[in-house]
Amino acid sequence: MLSTLSISNYALIDSLEVDFDKGFTVITGETGAGKSILLGGLSLVLGKRADLTSLRVKDQKCIIEGTFKIDTYGLQNFFEENDLDYDVSTVIRREILPSGKSRAFVNDTPVTLGVLSSLGENLIDIHSQHQTMQLTENDFQLKLVDALANNQKRLSEYRKGLKTYRKAEKELQNLVDVQVTANKEQDYNSFLLEELEKAPLKLGVIEELEEEYEQLNNVELIMEQLSKGDQLFNDEQIGVLPLVTEMRQSLSKLVDFGTNYKDLYERVKSVLIELDDVSSELQRLQEGVEANPDQLEQVNNKLQLLYNLLKKHNAGDVSELISIKNELADKVFETANLDQKIASKTKEIQEIEFALEVQATVLREKRNAVIPKLKKKLESDLGLLGMPSASFEIELSASESFTLTGKDELSFLFTANRGGSYGELKKVASGGELSRIMLVIKAILAKYEKLPTIMFDEIDTGVSGEISNRMADIMKDMSGDLQVFSITHLPQVASKGNHHFKVYKTEGKERTMTNMKQLTTDERVVELAHMLSGKDLSDSALAHAKQLLNSTLEV
Repeated sequence: MLSTLSISNYALIDSLEVDFDKGFTVITGETGAGKSILLGGLSLVLGKRADLTSLRVKDQKCIIEGTFKIDTYGLQNFFEENDLDYDVSTVIRREILPSGKSRAFVNDTPVTLGVLSSLGENLIDIHSQHQTMQLTENDFQLKLVDALANNQKRLSEYRKGLKTYRKAEKELQNLVDVQVTANKEQDYNSFLLEELEKAPLKLGVIEELEEEYEQLNNVELIMEQLSKGDQLFNDEQIGVLPLVTEMRQSLSKLVDFGTNYKDLYERVKSVLIELDDVSSELQRLQEGVEANPDQLEQVNNKLQLLYNLLKKHNAGDVSELISIKNELADKVFETANLDQKIASKTKEIQEIEFALEVQATVLREKRNAVIPKLKKKLESDLGLLGMPSASFEIELSASESFTLTGKDELSFLFTANRGGSYGELKKVASGGELSRIMLVIKAILAKYEKLPTIMFDEIDTGVSGEISNRMADIMKDMSGDLQVFSITHLPQVASKGNHHFKVYKTEGKERTMTNMKQLTTDERVVELAHMLSGKDLSDSALAHAKQLLNSTLEV
């Protein structure tokens, strides 16, 4: 329940802090006193968007804070899911900055407007004339039926299945879309893959082929230079090997004359060994080199293939071509297996659909079972509110597709007159009739569904006398199960409240301010008398006001 509301620098409110209690609370005040401003401030706490027009003093921030006792609301999971600190006395704060920015806090933790709005829906149900039109909406009507049928848990399980069903349907559609696209590309992808598979794709292959190409393309020059090298090594007169061999022999005669000569001898010997090895390598290479035009052509063809593939696929190197080949292989494989995947997903959807059909059927059966009870209750309660001939036709029929509420279409028809033609509420019910119907429905919901605090904004508009008395009785009866607020202009309703607050204006030197205070018993008598007779109080109005209030207090 709402225990405290404080508002500063908002519209006509300079500073305001009010404490509320359980039971039935009435709020009165002259037209234009600022009751709508109070509702506007409360709406901001519940997640409504704000703008700079909300600021009373434009260069100061507006702060609106509400304290809620939520120990019986079962909101622990909501707080955990949104990483909020849970407290049985939860404080919600909205700040509107002069810059136009808005901030929201729950127990001093910053939250988004989305989170705040979701939380607000679980705290206060503000009923306005606009909300009365919800009455004409199929989902709201089904909510009423489900409340009586105790379908909340069944609906929750059904919606889990529906979420899975819609996810699976989306996945199936994605598979079908992929298949359509893939089938168009399958031949082309297969061609590209085959082309890449034929190419000698391995890391470093281009460098290897380029080297081989240069060797084959310059075979005559290579042979010439290898032959020249062999000659320089092995010529009997000027060959390196014969000369170094001769040097080694000469130095061998000096090894016994000192370590210097021995070291020199060993160095020449090592050089000779290395030169001999080089000579052997020259001869081996010379024997292996030969002109091979066919091999040259093959190498050139491979290189040209790789160059063309790099250009075709806009790849920087062979490693990118290998990646492209692997991707194409995956696509070709996936396309080949899409039929199986589609079949598997279709089967999965059919199984989920069967389970949903069963759940939807149970929901329909439970709804049909309570519709006669609902019809009787609505007609009976409306009879007490001055609509003795009110009658409803409520029927369910199976819909073609699954919705969030099951697979039902609800026909909720109404007539206010005996023998009158039934029609949709929005077409045949007046504003006053809709208000009374909504009040009755809210009263039913309060008994069967855990409603939060509820605030009625002039729901009694257009009624008077005994009917307003009965509407007040209904709201007071509701307050036994939840905290009920009623903003009203009717003394009959105001007199029924456990608590009475008055919204009023005061004229300052520079500006008008809206204030709010809780009335004492004596102040309530005066306020009720004003509501009965206007500004000029008469003894009869005071007596009538006392009578109204005393009759309520005695009860």
